[in-house]
Amino acid sequence: MQEITLQNIESDLISASQRQPVLLDIWAPWCGPCKALGPVLEKLELDYAGRFALAKLNSDEQPEIAGQLSQMFGVRSIPFCVLFKDGQPVDGFVGALPEAQVRAFLDKHLPSADEAAAEQEAAAAESLLAEGDIGTALDRLREAVALDPGNDTARFEYLRALITAGQVDEAREVYAAVATRVVQDPRFAACGHWLAAIERAAQGRSPTQLDAAIAANKRDFDARFELAQLHFAAQRYTAAMDELLEILMRDKAWHDQLARKTFVAVLEIMTRAPTGPRDPAPAKSTLELAGGTPVVASDPVVDSYRRKLSMTLF
Repeated sequence: MQEITLQNIESDLISASQRQPVLLDIWAPWCGPCKALGPVLEKLELDYAGRFALAKLNSDEQPEIAGQLSQMFGVRSIPFCVLFKDGQPVDGFVGALPEAQVRAFLDKHLPSADEAAAEQEAAAAESLLAEGDIGTALDRLREAVALDPGNDTARFEYLRALITAGQVDEAREVYAAVATRVVQDPRFAACGHWLAAIERAAQGRSPTQLDAAIAANKRDFDARFELAQLHFAAQRYTAAMDELLEILMRDKAWHDQLARKTFVAVLEIMTRAPTGPRDPAPAKSTLELAGGTPVVASDPVVDSYRRKLSMTLF
């Protein structure tokens, strides 16, 4: 349980709520109902086993924070509890509610035990992938998908990791289950283009043959696209996008915009790929008591190629 102050609100409440939901208990030493609610909340934090973290804020010692939250929710009494998720206050309740009512409040907003376990497995797998331990990461992602079959983020990470590891047959099986949803989810659409590139690369011309064809005819878009697919299949992402840009600069609509769609797919895969163990990037919060708005880092290579695509198309 963390005591929240002006000094640690950004790290221990705002940023912490991006890793797991945080229930902030606003209380005061003189408040009888606060003393009754406190043990209930502490018990529930244990019962929910990591599905949320409990934090406390003394309204007498931190009137600025308590006042802003009270104004935000139109509340004038304590105990007052606010649930934070993804860096934002999302809901709250007032008074020393019975345990059953507090449970009902939490269950409305928190992931189920299986969903929470799946999220933990997926997060652990991301770090393992960044460290190069693909085998263990795949095991964790399989477990995440099994625990929470509706978790599309875990399913995408599993699919991407399978392709990265060269386990293409299993990747095709996983992709088949989501192939009908590529229009709604660009992540799965990107994996579809990636698998298509791998299949084409296995039966197409060699790089030497393709280079010769392009040298003979700069507008041999079939050869350029085939070369881009070779690069994409081998995870040479920027080389793939360079060839696709050559097509787009000459014919934006080539093959029903296949070059553009593949370029976007490569960007999607690059954007999602883990680059190393890290905490979630800070998000802009409606609570600005701790200072200025944090800046979310981005991949300069991805940003550069997004600009190139935009300049080519427009």
